[in-house]
Amino acid sequence: MIMANAGARRGKSGKRILSMLVLFMGILGVSTGAIFVRLAETHPFVKSAYRVTFASLILLPYALCFHRDELRRLSRRDVAFTLLSGFFLSIHFATWVTSLDYTTVASSVILVDTIPVWMAFINMAAGRGKPSRVMWFCITLSVIGASIVGYGDLAFSGKALWGDFLALVGGAMAAAYIFCGGEVRKKLSLAPYVALCYSACAILMWALVLALGLEISGFSNKTWLAILGMTLLAQVLGHSCYNWALGYFSTGFVSIALLGEPIGSAILAYFLFNEYPTGFKLVGFAILAASIILSAREEGV
Repeated sequence: MIMANAGARRGKSGKRILSMLVLFMGILGVSTGAIFVRLAETHPFVKSAYRVTFASLILLPYALCFHRDELRRLSRRDVAFTLLSGFFLSIHFATWVTSLDYTTVASSVILVDTIPVWMAFINMAAGRGKPSRVMWFCITLSVIGASIVGYGDLAFSGKALWGDFLALVGGAMAAAYIFCGGEVRKKLSLAPYVALCYSACAILMWALVLALGLEISGFSNKTWLAILGMTLLAQVLGHSCYNWALGYFSTGFVSIALLGEPIGSAILAYFLFNEYPTGFKLVGFAILAASIILSAREEGV
């Protein structure tokens, strides 16, 4: 009996470690997003459309081949939440990626990283109860940390304020996207969920691109490589990993964990562009890391 309990504890511990590792890989993947967005020299809507389209072309055939029975058993509710998830993801891309053309990266990151705040309100509106005091504390810490990261690099011109507004909307839409994913991922495997979600997002993005008559070809090799990079790393690896995590963690914890993105982006910028974070930003990163660790403990990870 004792040996059986010890084995169960080891199995549970191993599962937690694996779950956190996958979530960490997701954070690392999405951390490359802003870098590739800046490198791709085309309209924000076009970047996003190609990103989710290529991801769908990679994942949809696999889902159709190996998860066909699961797709057939989908309830109307599951289909609705999956399509809604793709809808909110498309608005997130359209607003956040566009915000980078109007405001600073720091301002955009601060406002799009309000995801935990939006998630707390969405969960309360959906009758999921209020976050615990510890989780509210973690949410507050995360907002403070993100604000410190962008301190001194904020812009307040009319153009920048429009970009700030778009980033704020992007954060709210990302929270809605995560919430819908959490509703489905408890019952639906990762592959069919992300395949349908990304495909729905791709259709909506292309409808927007075509309606606006945007240029969709004639890009430089640099731009195509950047689009490929954001597809494989930010979308297929990053988004898919934290969508996988939604099947094992609460939406509140996943939204806070995603605040590791600016930390990951700073690390990548250090190695790729020799960009050294200031001491003030390091303090912000430390606070963000503390909020993630505390929320993980509250989650029982």
